[in-house]
Order: sequence, then C-alpha cells, then structure tokens
Amino acid sequence: MKTFGLIGHRLGYSFSRKFFAEKFEHENLADHEYVNFELDSIDEFPGIFDQNKNICGLNCTIPYKQQIMQFLDEIDAEAAQIGAVNTVKISYKDGSRFLKGFNTDIYGFENSLAPMLEEKHKKALILGTGGASKAIKHILDKLKIEYLSASIEDQLFDNEIRYNEITDELLKEYLIIVHATPIGTFPNVDNCPDIPYQSITSNHVLFDLVYNPEETLFLKKGKAQGAKIKNGLEMLYLQAIRAWEIWNA
Repeated sequence: MKTFGLIGHRLGYSFSRKFFAEKFEHENLADHEYVNFELDSIDEFPGIFDQNKNICGLNCTIPYKQQIMQFLDEIDAEAAQIGAVNTVKISYKDGSRFLKGFNTDIYGFENSLAPMLEEKHKKALILGTGGASKAIKHILDKLKIEYLSASIEDQLFDNEIRYNEITDELLKEYLIIVHATPIGTFPNVDNCPDIPYQSITSNHVLFDLVYNPEETLFLKKGKAQGAKIKNGLEMLYLQAIRAWEIWNA
C-alpha cells in the first residue's frame, strides 16, 4: 500500500483527503491511500513514519507549513524563498528516507489568478499578513504587480498598512484585492473584511482563498459592485494536481 497524507492540527473536513480518495478510486489505484495525520505539535511529525512504513508523499497545512521545514533534507528553491512548504516528496534509498519540500500553493494561486487579469491590473491589495500571504506576494512579484498588505498586527513592515487606511482613493488604484485570512469561513459566513466595498467597481478583481462557503460575504459584496470574483477552490485543485506530479516525478 502506497500511503499519502496531510499533516495538520485540527483537520476536520479535508479537501485533500476527499480529492485524492476520489482520484484513487477513479483511476483504480487500489494500492493507494490518503490519510489525515493530526498532530498536536510538529514534534510528533517523525513518529508518523513508525506506524506508516510506506509514506510516499505528504501535504502540509496550517499551522505547520513553516515548522515542518526543520525536518526536511532539502527544500525547493521557491519554497525556501517563500519560507513555507505545503508538499513533501519522500524517497527511499538503501533503507534511508529522504524528504524534499515544495510549495504548490504558488502554482495553484498563479494559475487561478492570472486568467482574471488584464493590462489595467497593475496593483494589488492583500488582506492579511499571515502564512498564506507569502505565496501570494511571491506570485505578485513574479507578475510585476505592486502590492500593499492590510495588517492587524501591532508592528507594520514594508508595504503594510492599517485597514482604516484602505480608502476610496486607494481602491481606485488597487484593482486586485486578495483575501488571505480565515474571515468568512463556514460557519462564520456573516463576517467579511472591513473595507469600503462601495468603492469596488467592475474594474476590480476579488480573489478569496476561502472556498467554504463557495461565495463568501467578501465575494458577494464585490459581485454586487460588478467585480470579477473567484474563490480558492480552483487554487486547491491546482495545487493538489501539482503535488501529485511532484510525488510521481
């Protein structure tokens, strides 16, 4: 049995497990399984190999995308640059296990966002400064799109602003808005980031990393103003497909 799985804290519903279980069934891969590994601490990570001798690949989600890096033998250049890993390829040679980390969120985000963009989309506003924003910033740099991040943290760093600095004037320039916080995730569907939605127009693109619900209040408010919207589900599919390619390369 070839084992793949997801490293996380409290996983509950797992997109990855559902995606790969359906994939294995559809492709008649009866000797494949996908397991959720819920860890109370990243220190428990090495122990998963004691009970699972045939682990071939892992996904990694919050809060361990950075913490897992200390256990890896090699890290892909882009993942190292971002400082976060969400995919681990595991190979074996002469009885030794070798772990290499990748970040497929990059691939998923770029290939989900890019088709929505036009020449006028030159500046982006990122809502949130947590781990999810790292892959976003990397892709925006790659696409040569300027960005600001809205933060609730005590200390502001370069290119960061407070939410109360998101003005009507600012949104005239920042036509891409990427939501990178858990606000509005089920069951808290009546919540959304505090921004001046009345200033959003049909020129705007709103991208929400949240995918449950399918249309968050953030996206609903943008849609009502005529903006193009997209949730994070396609990004998840794309990053999962890329992870599968890495595991089987």
